[in-house]
Amino acid sequence: MTQMYNNGPDQVVPTEDTIVVKADEYTRLRIPETGKAIETTSPISVPGLLARTAKEFPNSTALAQKSQWSVGNAYLHYLEKVRICAKAFLYLGLERSHSVCILGFNSPEWLISDIGAIFAGGIAVGIYTTNSPEACLHCALVSDANIVVVENDTQLQKILPFKSKLPHLKAIVQYTGQPTDANVITWEKLMKIGEEQPDDLLEESLKRIAINECCTLVFTSGTVGNPKAVMLNHDNLTWDALAITERLTLDRGSEFIVSYLPLSHVAAQVMDIYVSMTIGATVYFADKDALKGSLVNTLIEVKPTKFLAVPRVWEKIHEKMMQVAAQNGYLKKAIASWAKGHALQYHLDKIKGIRSKSWGYTLARALIFRRIKDAIGLNRCTLCVSAAAPLAPELKKYFLSIDIPIMDVFGMSEASGAHTMCVENATNLETIGMTIPGMKTKLANPENDQGELCMYGRHIFMGYLNDLEKTLETIDSDGWLHTGDLGRIDEKGLVYITGRLKELIITAGGENIPPVSLEQAVKAELPCISNATKRKFLSILLTFKTEVEGDNGAPLDTLTSAVQEWLRSLGCPATTVTEVLQAGPDPKLLNALKEGLDRVNQVATSNAQRIQKLAILPADFSIVTGELGPTMKVKRKVVEKKYADIIEKIYN
Repeated sequence: MTQMYNNGPDQVVPTEDTIVVKADEYTRLRIPETGKAIETTSPISVPGLLARTAKEFPNSTALAQKSQWSVGNAYLHYLEKVRICAKAFLYLGLERSHSVCILGFNSPEWLISDIGAIFAGGIAVGIYTTNSPEACLHCALVSDANIVVVENDTQLQKILPFKSKLPHLKAIVQYTGQPTDANVITWEKLMKIGEEQPDDLLEESLKRIAINECCTLVFTSGTVGNPKAVMLNHDNLTWDALAITERLTLDRGSEFIVSYLPLSHVAAQVMDIYVSMTIGATVYFADKDALKGSLVNTLIEVKPTKFLAVPRVWEKIHEKMMQVAAQNGYLKKAIASWAKGHALQYHLDKIKGIRSKSWGYTLARALIFRRIKDAIGLNRCTLCVSAAAPLAPELKKYFLSIDIPIMDVFGMSEASGAHTMCVENATNLETIGMTIPGMKTKLANPENDQGELCMYGRHIFMGYLNDLEKTLETIDSDGWLHTGDLGRIDEKGLVYITGRLKELIITAGGENIPPVSLEQAVKAELPCISNATKRKFLSILLTFKTEVEGDNGAPLDTLTSAVQEWLRSLGCPATTVTEVLQAGPDPKLLNALKEGLDRVNQVATSNAQRIQKLAILPADFSIVTGELGPTMKVKRKVVEKKYADIIEKIYN
């Protein structure tokens, strides 16, 4: 940057380029000349936003984790720690347009590293903790990493073997545990380095920052091919957070948020971090073993007013509650069924615009649902959100029946964070919500009221780093982002996802079949099923729900207790997937599965959408075994390749 652009961090460098693919280039902000106030809100940088919030809410807790709920992370302290971290990064050699890659679980150190990299004029890059060493190398190479921050030795061992292949790498930092390599810097040492540095270099770096330059890279989940690096500028992040805040009508300085989202995913960065930074709220991080049972303990301790989680978290809470309910006696089950019926009807009526509280719902809410919410720590929660992937309608219906409405938020890495959102008076069981004010949604090439969902707004990304071809495939000449999702928009403006364009199955008769909705229908009819995926319509591959390994979430052979109980009710006393398959499987089990598929087929929209055959796979899907991406979406090509022999038997 030349000397004339030395008025950062809240400056905007003049440019006419709306799409760029180089880390040191600037993009024109998509600010309309006319429109709602939120559309023309003055841009602000990430450093500017944090400094403003620290001034307005200096003593409000910013970041918290177990055993440190309110220790040393007030916004004023948070800002100071970010500045110290930024000074340390500059001392270690962080250059402009180069990155700090962060590989670890949710923690204050993660966020301080992320924002610290931006303050220093570098680029923050989150890497999924589930990534393989090769995937970590890809992210570090593409982003020209100067510094890599890892959580512990497990993550460190993904970096050390490839250290010599990273030409720009200058330092590795580990923020928990003692490094096994003497050249790796501890978090305490990093902060000490920063404390010893004068402010001169940092202030100079802040002056050179521009709102319309890349400050964050988010790597796509890599469902197909290598992950692409999504370039986001300051306005993408801070304006999207403001838009979300306005849509949710969040109160400044009084919100508490508990997150279970991987921070390397943009939905977490915007929904949790930048939204909380915008309103001066506290973000409480769940423990890394949350899915093994500790999440509820965190919720009970914190009693959040907002709870954001991926669908898998809601699924785990549902499974646990169903296990508890199964142990109840006849009277408790009868009372629960009565209460749930009233709650479900109340919320379904509310969705339709019918405002009425039956005496049954009022009584159940006071005597039963209050206790349920107390037991899972959601008694103060006014907003429950599911993000990263759509929540199944049947799961939404279950939580409505216990008086816990869950709102879907839809976005993608290329759109910074949220684009549509369910809120009161703008929700139902199938929708992903209404477009957030200031953003726009349209259907490309619509046919029978369905088409590809496209997005427009200030939150749309700059481009894929060093990949102009893919960028131009994704953003058209008018600036619309093509999502690859097939969807529709109803007369109320509610948006629906009906499938993925690349996943459409074309039958011999030429009919296009979106598999996702059918898979959700199968899982609703067969609660024992964990995953369902199809090929060459109509056949289906099923996996049973199993226990998982504690450390990495890999599926075990042991069936969950709920599945075992269901099998016993059929007269098939198996405890493992192996036993199920060795039994043939049992004709009684096959009949039960086929009856479930028959119920799905009865409501199929056409004969082409009727499932003809099934096969049971020998293991459940997981991230670590490769069938699921980081956001828990099925990698269909991986599944088809891995189980090619089983698939061929179906068709031969």
